[in-house]
Amino acid sequence: MNRASWQKSSFSGPDDNPDCVELRGFDGAVAIRESDNPGDVVTVPAPRVRALIASVKAGSIQHPSD
Repeated sequence: MNRASWQKSSFSGPDDNPDCVELRGFDGAVAIRESDNPGDVVTVPAPRVRALIASVKAGSIQHPSD
């Protein structure tokens, strides 16, 4: 997995911002990592990530402090 293949949100700010989550899609899955600790990668099936994003956009996920 090379660095060029990882993507982060445009809301994360400049490329040198170390505090963001990066994603990389491959073979029906999505790899997720924190940019400040790129060695730790979690791999999740792509449909689960799509469902999470849809839930966030729909406002159906509550913040833990709520």
